[in-house]
Amino acid sequence: MNQFQSWYSRQPVALRTLIAINVVVYIAWQFLRWVDPINGFVYNVLALNTEWPGAVLMPWQLLTYNFLHLGAGFGGLLHIAFNMLWLYWIGKEFERMHGSHELLALYVLGGVGGGLLSLLFGLLMPGFFGSIIHGASGSVLGVLMAVAILYPYKKVALIFLGTVKLLYLVLGFLAIDALLALSSSGVAVTAHWGGALAGFLCARAGQRGIDLTSWARVFFEDRSRGSRSRRPDRSSRTATEPKMGFLDRLEQWLGGDPKTGSSSSGSSTDVKESSSSRSSRRSSRSASTSSSGNTDEVDRILDKISEQGYDALSEEEKRILYEASQS
Repeated sequence: MNQFQSWYSRQPVALRTLIAINVVVYIAWQFLRWVDPINGFVYNVLALNTEWPGAVLMPWQLLTYNFLHLGAGFGGLLHIAFNMLWLYWIGKEFERMHGSHELLALYVLGGVGGGLLSLLFGLLMPGFFGSIIHGASGSVLGVLMAVAILYPYKKVALIFLGTVKLLYLVLGFLAIDALLALSSSGVAVTAHWGGALAGFLCARAGQRGIDLTSWARVFFEDRSRGSRSRRPDRSSRTATEPKMGFLDRLEQWLGGDPKTGSSSSGSSTDVKESSSSRSSRRSSRSASTSSSGNTDEVDRILDKISEQGYDALSEEEKRILYEASQS
């Protein structure tokens, strides 16, 4: 248990919180799905109902369905396992390079995009697409597509297929989804396509200087002010001391340590760092990239991020930074 807590506390804050919520809800559902009132409430109020009027009258379903994995047996376990594994494999690195608020925003926007497309098709073709939708697949595909667009050279290693570009993998998955749409497989194809579309639009908007993720900073603003050594008692906290944010309280309830997220959750586009902070980061990066001969270039890119933000980087600069982070 101590080893798990240690591992959990080392993960980026948005990633570990999203995974924890999904897993806790899934486990709770396995015990409570036999209770009729709870079963009816989850399916009728929290899952996404694409039949009219459905989510039109309960818009919160566009958010809540992204945290529900209601499948039973081995199939249900595979559903949440694949979603969370892909979110971990791709989201961990993305959050550390872009900030916690961007990963959270992509997850939410991907799920909302998938839900909206599902509602549209459910209204247009209710006999074919109308159903109850649940699961984080739309949200995860939103993250995967955004990373694939921002880093078209990123590759992943797959069993039997070898190393392939992430973009090709996502497009292949969507192509299979299109074929499944012709069958009665029950797969939420529209949610997958809508999530991928939302991720694509977010990435393209960011490349054009339009930040669609800034609204999520509110969940991490306390963390961006610096790490806290320990959470003080409520009675001793002064009026000028920042209050514990929503994610801090949620993490503590789940067993995490809020202070550990401060190093990985700050936005990459925040205000300029102090010269001493930048110097220490350059020296640590220099030690890890000296063998590649790109130390000066990485230093210049890091300074540019501090002054102008990550979105100001060119594709070549992003590639250099990404390769340096892998060494």
